[in-house]
Amino acid sequence: MTPNTAKRALLLHNAKARQGENALEPVRSRLVAGGFAVTVEPFENLPEIARDITRLHRSADVIVVCGGDGSISSAAAAVIESGLPLGIIPAGTANDLARTLSIPLDFAAAADVIVAGHKRQIDVGTVNGHAFFNVASIGLSSDLAQRLDPGIKKKFGRLGYAVAALGILAGARRFRARIVEKGRATTVKTYQIAIGNGRLYGGGNVVEETAAIDDGALDLYSLEMRNLWKLALMVRAFRTGTHGAWNEVRTARCVEFDIETRRPMPINTDGEIVTATPAHFRVLPAAVTVFTPPDSGADMRSPLLYHR
Repeated sequence: MTPNTAKRALLLHNAKARQGENALEPVRSRLVAGGFAVTVEPFENLPEIARDITRLHRSADVIVVCGGDGSISSAAAAVIESGLPLGIIPAGTANDLARTLSIPLDFAAAADVIVAGHKRQIDVGTVNGHAFFNVASIGLSSDLAQRLDPGIKKKFGRLGYAVAALGILAGARRFRARIVEKGRATTVKTYQIAIGNGRLYGGGNVVEETAAIDDGALDLYSLEMRNLWKLALMVRAFRTGTHGAWNEVRTARCVEFDIETRRPMPINTDGEIVTATPAHFRVLPAAVTVFTPPDSGADMRSPLLYHR
């Protein structure tokens, strides 16, 4: 392993993340062994992350975030402002960004990626000024994010998501939305609108078959079936990103979208509710430099790469 030339790492650590308590020591040990002087800054809620980075980045050469997808996305704006590269230690439930970038889910191995020093520039999506790496959604996923108890999420992980999702689906109703793309407006009745910046979301679903986190575009889909039972038939399509082949699924690719609804509706970005409609989405191409394995961009279109 070749030591990284950057020697000061600011390690932001969320002990409340599902695996956060177990991650700190192996990560710190590997970074120190790789030649880094490590400053650990704990946080308990997401707004703290950006404030900590803004306050401390001048004494660091690398920002390392140890937490789930929501924690990493909460760091994005401050990381962009700092101009420093980002190291990712996946310690959440789904860890979709790490899977998209082929970052190991083992804590020590993820730290080794940072020490090795290979970097890649990736896009960041924004909605009403809030950054996200994977996906932002309105409808079913936002309802799930609001109802999922953090204690259940931490204890049961994906099983907790599945149980909560069953309750959401049982009472789901379509809503009316206006989608504006390249100046053209379309009114739809939908269960969910999702806009992806990366490739993976929701524990391994694929935003769109050809999507990549460095393609300079956002991918939208809208679930416009009359009956949600049809989702059961689409499960494989969502795992491979081919759901756009179904007539009931509207898809689009663009650098900006506007979404309006009759009443304000919450928007979930990478597992966290951060804003509400009306919403303006746009992509920031190559906005963040991240540490990744050297082959992280070699074949990002094979969903088989992301299973442990």
